[in-house]
Amino acid sequence: MTTVKTKLDRRSFLKVSALAGGGMMLSFSWLAGCKPTAEEALGLPKEWFELNSYIKIGENGAVTLFSPNPEFGSNVKTSMPMILAEELDTDWKNVMVEQANFYPERYDRQFTGGSQGIRQGWTPLRTAGATARAMLVAAAAQNWKVSASEITTSAGILEHKGSGKKAHYGEMASLAATMEVPTEVTLKDISNFKIVGNSKKNVDGNKIVTGKPLFALDHKVEGMKYAAIVHPPAFGMKLKSFDKSSVSGMSGIMDVFTINVFTEEYLRNFFDTTTFPEVIAIVGNSTWEVMQAKKTLAVEWENAPESNFEVKGFGARVNSKVTVPAGLENTNTHKARMAEYITKPGNILRKDGDPEGAFKKASKVLERTYSAPFLAHNTMEPMNAFADVKGDKATVYGATQAPEMIMETLVQALGISKENIQINLARMGGGFGRRAYSHHLVEAALISQKAQVPINMVYTREDDMSAGVYRPAYSATYRAALDENNKLLALHVKAGGIPETPIAPNRFPAGAVDNYLAEGWQIESNITIGAFRAPRSNFIAAAEQSFLDELAEVMGKDPIEFRLELLKRAETNPVGEQNDYDAKRYAGVLELVREKSNWSTPAAGVHRGVSAYFCHNSYVAEVVDTKIVDSKPVVEKVFAAVDCGIVVNPDAATNMGEGAIVDGIGNAFFGELTFENGVPTKTNFDKYRMIRQKEAPKSIEVHFVDSTEDPTGLGEPFFPPVFAALANSLYKATGKRYYEQPFAPQLEMQNLKM
Repeated sequence: MTTVKTKLDRRSFLKVSALAGGGMMLSFSWLAGCKPTAEEALGLPKEWFELNSYIKIGENGAVTLFSPNPEFGSNVKTSMPMILAEELDTDWKNVMVEQANFYPERYDRQFTGGSQGIRQGWTPLRTAGATARAMLVAAAAQNWKVSASEITTSAGILEHKGSGKKAHYGEMASLAATMEVPTEVTLKDISNFKIVGNSKKNVDGNKIVTGKPLFALDHKVEGMKYAAIVHPPAFGMKLKSFDKSSVSGMSGIMDVFTINVFTEEYLRNFFDTTTFPEVIAIVGNSTWEVMQAKKTLAVEWENAPESNFEVKGFGARVNSKVTVPAGLENTNTHKARMAEYITKPGNILRKDGDPEGAFKKASKVLERTYSAPFLAHNTMEPMNAFADVKGDKATVYGATQAPEMIMETLVQALGISKENIQINLARMGGGFGRRAYSHHLVEAALISQKAQVPINMVYTREDDMSAGVYRPAYSATYRAALDENNKLLALHVKAGGIPETPIAPNRFPAGAVDNYLAEGWQIESNITIGAFRAPRSNFIAAAEQSFLDELAEVMGKDPIEFRLELLKRAETNPVGEQNDYDAKRYAGVLELVREKSNWSTPAAGVHRGVSAYFCHNSYVAEVVDTKIVDSKPVVEKVFAAVDCGIVVNPDAATNMGEGAIVDGIGNAFFGELTFENGVPTKTNFDKYRMIRQKEAPKSIEVHFVDSTEDPTGLGEPFFPPVFAALANSLYKATGKRYYEQPFAPQLEMQNLKM
């Protein structure tokens, strides 16, 4: 068992005993109460997302746990309360879970993203549950006039065996709310967990399958009107004028006007990402009517000039300057410019040893370049929001991953103080980073403020895909220097993109090679980019792990054994001191996937590839088995080995992994967004190819490393390795290496069906 300081003061731990019918409410503010020490903070990533939660116990023993983080399919609404309930020592069948709305006075940094929810919530939530349990025990001890040390708890029952007295939590709740908050509490030994580590069904599962209101589109109020947005038709353009009279006579249309998301003096924050801050709003009686008006409205557009603005730093980052160049961009131009950067020196991000000297002495140099296009998020639920702005008060309801960040934007856009703005959180029908950029909430609020009615605003699929926030386009060149005996002398990676570099310079294979050089570059663009499942890692893992596979072949080594040799070097005699991975844990998932897949003995006709990657504090290795059936590549099976520490909800964790693997295979085969004169060439699923059910792997096995380490990321780490594992298996099946995503066009050139 572990004893921890509660770090809770009057501000961070609020006790409310005046509940209807008795009971207790405990509220935790973790920024104030569980802020890490300076030493602890040094070990945390820049994407530090503070969490909070609170507990409400009724007089009947029922426990309501409010889940603070927005839910977008990662199952935090189930897993986070499980952690709380474990240390509270209550019976899960008596637990009710509710989505907390955005309450900055109670919660800090309500954010879903970066695969940090469970990782950062682990100790605070355990402490919260243990603190509540300790106060209930103290109440029972006072009531029964016995020592607290003689009282035990189990499944929401307090018991004093010496006297035979028992009570459920509800009977002591009101008294417990008057107890002093303990300065320290003892957490359970992991071996005694009853809830954590045992699968629990999604708390919203029944509501989802029976169509209960969970999403912002379900929200309706009396007098509500509907709105649609008209964006510029191309990146690099802006509004010049429009003719309101062209739609004024159409059925159901109330008004047409412009809105601007940002005021001139506003300092944008990290998630204030939108290329088109000025748009046209159409307000009417129904979604159908406003969308018909969109097609008819007469609008004149013009080329936008270059613009510059400053963005507030995120976390410990300093403010940055952003340049949005003028012009109408094209995919062919992008590719030509990226090819130029391959031949130019980049910005040195890491250098170990003498890589230049090693390449000069090399007997053989292997050089390969990899590329990937822009990708659209394509969340299943279209972007939408509800807003009701009246006078100096505003209510906004919608799907957002980062309510605290969009609050700043709402304040400046509406001219209303944050105390008078309420953001209510809806369940999200997919996020993948797209809903961290919540300008749609601001747009709905501005429309409501101007129209003076409650507004339901919804994007079409074409709106989001043509004016969206995309995964950047990337390119990476890897070079390896070998001596006459095929011994690795040096490794060099130079990678960049539009408009960012994907390199994490201190990740593997940095630390495993004596002579190592990492360079980065970037090309400015007016096409909006943002976080996409496992940002940057989703590309650089594909390039790195494909190259390592080809390098292993040139060196005459088994692909897994080659990686393990490099990791052994990084473990026993690492190069440099900034390596941000644990080589032993990294090797552990490779060894586990080798065992579970029977790597060296694939079934007849099966061609397999392997890949492994570390990101979001977790380690994942994957093996993809592919067959060629009737001239068509078929993914038969995927094996995944994962080290993410303690697994809170195994079934949900497995489901998340399965989804990420299918998503990755689909993007690797088909994902691509191209541009002609600033216009996306694909604006709906008739052209933007998504994976189909029959193309998903026939079987996926997920194996978790048995661990007592605190939980780490899970929503994103499954995603990056599958691109290269698929590419490496396709090479075995077709004899061709795949350097450019998506793979489907290249397979079709080989007369293989897709």
